[in-house]
Amino acid sequence: MIDRRRRKEHAVLVGVSYKEQSKAQLQEYLNELSLLCSTAGAIPVKIFTQNLHHIDPATLIGKGKVAEIKRYVEENPDVDMVIFDDELTPSQQRNLESELKRKALDRTGLILDIFAERAQTAYAKTQVELAQYEYLLPRLAGMWTHLEKQRGGIGLRGPGETEIETDRRRVRKRIALLKERIEDIDRQMTTQRRNRGQLIRVSLVGYTNAGKSTLMNLISHSDLLAENALFATLDTTVRKVTIDSTAFLLSDTVGFIRKLPTFLIEAFKSTLDEVREADILLHVVDVSHPSFEEQIAVVRNTLAELKAADKPTIIVFNKADLYRVRDEDGNAHEVPLDDLKKSYLGKEFAPCVFISATGKLNIDELKSTMLEYVKKEYSVRYPHNVRAL
Repeated sequence: MIDRRRRKEHAVLVGVSYKEQSKAQLQEYLNELSLLCSTAGAIPVKIFTQNLHHIDPATLIGKGKVAEIKRYVEENPDVDMVIFDDELTPSQQRNLESELKRKALDRTGLILDIFAERAQTAYAKTQVELAQYEYLLPRLAGMWTHLEKQRGGIGLRGPGETEIETDRRRVRKRIALLKERIEDIDRQMTTQRRNRGQLIRVSLVGYTNAGKSTLMNLISHSDLLAENALFATLDTTVRKVTIDSTAFLLSDTVGFIRKLPTFLIEAFKSTLDEVREADILLHVVDVSHPSFEEQIAVVRNTLAELKAADKPTIIVFNKADLYRVRDEDGNAHEVPLDDLKKSYLGKEFAPCVFISATGKLNIDELKSTMLEYVKKEYSVRYPHNVRAL
């Protein structure tokens, strides 16, 4: 956890622009990296970008850009780390830290650090610890050796705070132990899912910070943590919900994000089994976000990795009250709900519902749509009795 009494760490952010990316897309990626940085408890103080046609195998961004960043951090000694939006190989990370004399983190390391801070239950902590060790194992040689007197802080929580670089065998043994522990919990959770009876299962999925937990609270009358932050929810929560005498199970799971590493998905396998085993998916989208269509694609690709892309899915466009369109003069205008339904969104992403979870806008239509889908699933499973259990 972050020690709030310490000075907040200062970070330089580095984004890489490839030829297929637009400037607007690069800026959006950097905005998200900045939000990840703030979520981890650091202050982004400078952003560097680099146009790349070929990745530099030694430093990712090339000697010239490294020299530019080095000059900046030398002139600003308060900078504690340099965070890259792209994944760094172990050798790139070592080379960059050796040259910059600062911690070098990539997007994956930053996400893992946020997970380490936000994990609440013993199971979530075990999942995060396993992911951290698997990420750190190939990076042990010379890991932050120039920072021996500055242990702690972002990127060094959990296993990063121990002298794990001195004993690879101990790390591998710990990984094996954590995997066994997770397998035991997986079996218990599988049994729990089987013991829930024959209720239809509906799972909330979506990009992180799309409003899943807020919607979960609204529909299930729960009081889960719901805040405007990335990865506010790591643990799966399941609640029984009844709409017009029809009961079903509603679950909330960890949000997705672009470049979510495969090993992290695997570490959260049992948590994401709620998605795999769901009968219906509610794909929650922050329609007010400038890149919401790309976020939809990220979620769909992740669902495909989970082999859950073919499930009946309702797109829930959340924060519809904040959605704006610009006229020819560049002025932003609110779009009435009826116009949203008739827009390309309502046609291209059907079936969909436009709501505001915080404003409780159009929730009755959402419940009605959910009820229709749930009853349809019950009619398939129990053709002689379509009523809920």
